[in-house]
Amino acid sequence: MIQITRARASATLSSTLVLTLLLGCAPSDPGGEQVEGPAADDEAISTSPEAPSLEELATATYQGVGEETVTLVDGEWEGEPFVEGGASRPVVGLVEDFYLASDLNGNGNQEAVALLWTSSGGSGTFDYLAAMGRKGDQVVNLATAELGDRVKIRSYEIDGDQIVLEVVQAGPDDAACCPGQKMRRTWALNGDDLAEVSSKDLGRVSTADLEGVEWVLRRFAWDEPAPEEPEITLVFRDGMIGGSSGCNRFNSAVSEGDMPGDLSVGLIAGTRMACPDDIAALETRFLEALESVNQYSFMVGSLVLNWSREDVWNTMIFEPRPLAEDSE
Repeated sequence: MIQITRARASATLSSTLVLTLLLGCAPSDPGGEQVEGPAADDEAISTSPEAPSLEELATATYQGVGEETVTLVDGEWEGEPFVEGGASRPVVGLVEDFYLASDLNGNGNQEAVALLWTSSGGSGTFDYLAAMGRKGDQVVNLATAELGDRVKIRSYEIDGDQIVLEVVQAGPDDAACCPGQKMRRTWALNGDDLAEVSSKDLGRVSTADLEGVEWVLRRFAWDEPAPEEPEITLVFRDGMIGGSSGCNRFNSAVSEGDMPGDLSVGLIAGTRMACPDDIAALETRFLEALESVNQYSFMVGSLVLNWSREDVWNTMIFEPRPLAEDSE
């Protein structure tokens, strides 16, 4: 899901994952010169035409979220417990499935855009965009902007010199747990400010937003990748789902609930081809999880299906790709 100038996910759809940072002074350069504020002027900072890489972003220093300056180590940072001896503490992480790069300030050099998730141990998860540039061989934080609490990213791209996200966020009448308002939000880098320059209402989220693409299973759980072969796929169309469960084809009706993102899967029907034992076990696992799905969401362009059965619950994650002609 990572590319240098990432086009909008073809689903026009990332809980996110879904998923807190700071304000302070930037680090000194190797020669001892201090960079003032979130960034120095363009001439001082943009001395390399190459955008910082994702690997560099995972060890960079960020300002603009919270009250501290945070330096990531292997993409994460943990602060001190809020209460001495307590378990809850601020945590910040880099979303590695998100990466954009472009000349954001028109100076002829490439800047990168990072996505950071933050948590303080509660149910809220605030995300932030961070524009990153260079001062010599040092990566510096040019500006940071808050996205909000539990904002789900359906798609993201660079349009000229602007950052454009299509998101699902809480509407005026939505509970914090269950955002349902689709928005197209646009940011532009102006000096040391990453300003939101426009916001367009796209209506309420529905399963219609899942149609028009084929979803490919990439993770059986947050920490468990799905095997690349055989592919397990899912297509939404007119209140139905169908696809390949690894060996056989399947289909079922789906229905939405009262809360945004609620989803129920009906009785699943499928073909009965004989399959090797290992593939049959994979297929059974997928179908049992699918029939237990109760919620859908988005995470940086991916589809997230949450499921629960008795005292077991987990999440499956799918990436979009264009529909094959024979599937349309």
